[in-house]
Amino acid sequence: MKQRLHDPQTGEEISRRGLIKRLGTAAGIAAVTPGFALGHNMGQNAPGAANGSAATVLSNPPRDFGPSAPPAPYPDADVLVVDPLFNKYHVFNTSIERLWTGGLWSEGPAWNGQGRYLVWSDLPNNRQMRWLQDDGRISIFRSPSNNGNGNSFDFQGRQITCEHLTRRVVRYEHDGSVTILADNFNGKHFNSPNDLAPHPDGSVWFTDPFFGDSLYEGVPDAPGGFGNEAGHVKQRLGQPVEIGGLKRELPANVYRIDPSGKIDMVVNESELPLPNGIAFSPDYKKVYIVSQGAITVFDVGSDNRLANKKLFADFMVAGVKCATDGFRVDVDGNLWCGSNAGPHLGYSGVTVWTPEGKLIGRIRLPEACANVAFGGPKRNRLFMAASSSLYALYVNTQGAAPG
Repeated sequence: MKQRLHDPQTGEEISRRGLIKRLGTAAGIAAVTPGFALGHNMGQNAPGAANGSAATVLSNPPRDFGPSAPPAPYPDADVLVVDPLFNKYHVFNTSIERLWTGGLWSEGPAWNGQGRYLVWSDLPNNRQMRWLQDDGRISIFRSPSNNGNGNSFDFQGRQITCEHLTRRVVRYEHDGSVTILADNFNGKHFNSPNDLAPHPDGSVWFTDPFFGDSLYEGVPDAPGGFGNEAGHVKQRLGQPVEIGGLKRELPANVYRIDPSGKIDMVVNESELPLPNGIAFSPDYKKVYIVSQGAITVFDVGSDNRLANKKLFADFMVAGVKCATDGFRVDVDGNLWCGSNAGPHLGYSGVTVWTPEGKLIGRIRLPEACANVAFGGPKRNRLFMAASSSLYALYVNTQGAAPG
């Protein structure tokens, strides 16, 4: 016999779906008040499991994300509803999971829909990792990876990667071969392509800062070049014979690779210094680009020229800089952004913003999060590449772009 549920105040009959919706909303309101307050207070002596409430990133003792940790109670206290708009996307009966740890700096997660796996970069370890949907197995996917950073899958399901070591953008074809999409602009080598965004017209847009000009994430310039002016750094150590002879030749710009192979500069360094993460709005009429931890948005014209430059968000949350590295856009146009708040415990993880630039939600992680990706068979699982680890959380939306 089907059990009938009634509102205790009005007596009105409600469905199970209606009850879950009410619980989700109430849970969101309950989560934002104490959780956000803990974030404000920095939580050095924040309450938690010690006094019977749910353990969180901020609690004392702090939440355990390890494989032997007890299940987190619902709703997850580290998923914060900053604005009621976030209740639409907050699944109250799920929790943050740590799927893997053991990296040096996790970057560039991307979802392969046909293969049902996530690939991401463990940048300093010079390898790409893979998580399989069917059994959760994690293995090394490619090693060496040429210090690959940003990854995505294009509209034909082919993986595209930005390589720091070789200063190029490559595409892995379905037959296993590799195509170099871009390694120079007007005869000058790139710095270290960082992140990319495929477009439905077959083009690929990418950023080219110089973060890979280092011993940790790539290879320094040859003597006399940027960061190695005196030549004290032996840039060839541990590298293949063909690596280590280049010097910085270009500013840190943003480029578009046309399907024909032609490469155009779309944003120069003077207009947007140190470009990093990049993604399009769902209708591809806007492009969002990270610069120095904030995001700038441009209108994209029919000729692929950019106009109407505007600061989207500076990522200041309660006086704390929650700098973003990379992000993804969902089907409603919201931006899900990795957050690196440095020493400010409780502010690293993910921040969620409406298309208008309003903060509506936060996901707290115990370490800085560089990049995110939507994956899973329904594309409703948020994968978070965070420093040494990979985390995941089911959400009530989907990614707008492939990969």
